[in-house]
Amino acid sequence: MSKKGLGKGLGALISSSTNAEQPRHEMIPIDSIRPNPLQPRQRFNEESLRELAESIREHGVIQPILVKPVGTHYEILVGERRWRAAKMAELKSIPAIVKEAEADESLQIALIENLHRDDLNGIEEANAYRQLMEEFGLTQEEIARKVGKSRSAVANALRLLQLPLEVQAAVVAEQISSGHARALLAIQGDPFQLVLLNRIIEEGLSVRQTEELIRRRLEGRITPAKSKPIVLHELAEKLSDALRTRVKVLKGKRKGKIVIEFKQEEDLHKIVRAIVSSESTPPGGDPEEELKATSFYGKMTSD
Repeated sequence: MSKKGLGKGLGALISSSTNAEQPRHEMIPIDSIRPNPLQPRQRFNEESLRELAESIREHGVIQPILVKPVGTHYEILVGERRWRAAKMAELKSIPAIVKEAEADESLQIALIENLHRDDLNGIEEANAYRQLMEEFGLTQEEIARKVGKSRSAVANALRLLQLPLEVQAAVVAEQISSGHARALLAIQGDPFQLVLLNRIIEEGLSVRQTEELIRRRLEGRITPAKSKPIVLHELAEKLSDALRTRVKVLKGKRKGKIVIEFKQEEDLHKIVRAIVSSESTPPGGDPEEELKATSFYGKMTSD
């Protein structure tokens, strides 16, 4: 995992401090550190945290976190992910740079540090830009200089916030990429936008395939009457509610399939009983044995 962007951001933040007191390096007890309540980043990938925790167990925390003293404890300015992974690795203390910071400076530091990372989704990035503009009155040009990007890149990121909430939520949930979202901007206000969103999710369309469908739509070659109705997603939700597990309904050009997820064998038996009710089973028959005789049973998968 590259640390170039993060290191650059941390160094820039420390060197740009206007506080006369120089930051100091310390080993701080893990339990005396608290997350920053103004931290704009709310989602931390558990698998990525576990991988980082394994690395920390083997090599330790290579790059110190940045904290500020608050009463009897410390508050994280930069490095919450490393702190979480260090806790997961059961470390007792962590290397830290202690720095005084006011509340508004803390937020700006957290925002800019996050923007130096390369694993933010497009909506998280755009919201951070907007917050820098609204909270601190920064222009797009000023933000671009602080995060090392072009002004046009900042402007294009902010455009994603014009998308419907359904599209933004799909980006945050990693159902579609920022590339898909940027493509959908071309048909802003068109009902086909949400129809296409569901097709991207259900059929796994690439960005290029999405752009091609949008081009055809703009050329008038796809009309509302021919647009694929939003039914598969609704059917999947109904099945998920009925079976109390996640269900995917996928349809290709020639055939479709239903994917029912389960974690343990006990969950599978519950799903089987829900699908094959006693009313549809011959007297003395075993619902699970009946279901095994069907090709549908073979479609069940455990992801």
